[in-house]
Amino acid sequence: MKNFFLQFCTNNKFQHNKAQITALDLIISFYKKNSIFKNKFFNLFFKSNKKLGFYLYGDVGVGKTMLLNFFFENLKISKKRMHFNEFMLNFHDFRHDYKLKGKDNSIVAFTKKLKMEVDLIYLDEFQVTNIVDAMILGKLFESIFKENIKILITSNIKIEDLYKDGLQREQFLPFVAIIKEFCIEHQLIIDQDYRKSETSKLERFFYPVNEKTSFQMSQIFRQLSKGKNNNPIELRTKGRVFVINSFFEGFARFNFNDLCAVNLGAEDYINIADKCIFVAIDNIPNFNNNSDDQQQRFITLIDIFYEKKIPIMVSAHFNHVNFTTSRRLKDPYKRTISRLFELTSPNFNKD
Repeated sequence: MKNFFLQFCTNNKFQHNKAQITALDLIISFYKKNSIFKNKFFNLFFKSNKKLGFYLYGDVGVGKTMLLNFFFENLKISKKRMHFNEFMLNFHDFRHDYKLKGKDNSIVAFTKKLKMEVDLIYLDEFQVTNIVDAMILGKLFESIFKENIKILITSNIKIEDLYKDGLQREQFLPFVAIIKEFCIEHQLIIDQDYRKSETSKLERFFYPVNEKTSFQMSQIFRQLSKGKNNNPIELRTKGRVFVINSFFEGFARFNFNDLCAVNLGAEDYINIADKCIFVAIDNIPNFNNNSDDQQQRFITLIDIFYEKKIPIMVSAHFNHVNFTTSRRLKDPYKRTISRLFELTSPNFNKD
């Protein structure tokens, strides 16, 4: 597989990077050791602390997702790849429906259903930002490992720093212990953000927000939506109604407050992304400790647009080096800034 990866890098004009190759060797070794797992012997492995997961973390733009995507695509087993936000939404939906039926043990039922579908699940962009997930993840992952489901994870944060400074973090610590026990943890260190090196122009990133940049945004959006009809659409998500007023056959335009200053979450953003082929967002603010709810929504929004490969155009009160953040979201926001750079670059296309 390593030779295939080197050829893959050559074909895509990626640099051959020793740190990525070392990480791939570790991932391949992890998989080979797990290929001998048999369910009927699993209790023995569980007691002997056999590693069932690979947790790859590192700074933004170092190639974590690219590396695990390549590995995942070459696996010949039953498998599923999901953004972590999407995975947790699926879990909470399952749990809600299960409880409506008056049944208990929703976690066990969820993981048994998962085991019937896959032998391995790949969770991209793992992060924990709310107390509901923090309190449930320990039991959820304990059940996943008991079902002998292997896991691949990418994250910007090392395991012991997950949900750092979060509310009631002591209730999250059992998850930290479980994930450290059953996962190989590896840091991918590369002193370069490859996403930023691929382009030198930000033709769809406008800074600062003023009359000139607003005119430029409008001019480009008119060009993109020329000949298309504006037909506002309503999206319904668990009783919430969200209207996209500027919707030109898949080309949508929003003010930042429309998306991130209201009660929307990951599921709403997934529904929006599923309807759009291009998105313009006006007036993105700088963030501070008093606006971390809006910042968290913005991080989630950009993650989902990136996952869905939605090119965007923005106007912002900051550029890629002059930005502020709440203290709590400082680390995940680095990824957001990097992804903003890529999503707005002329080299980024949906296809």
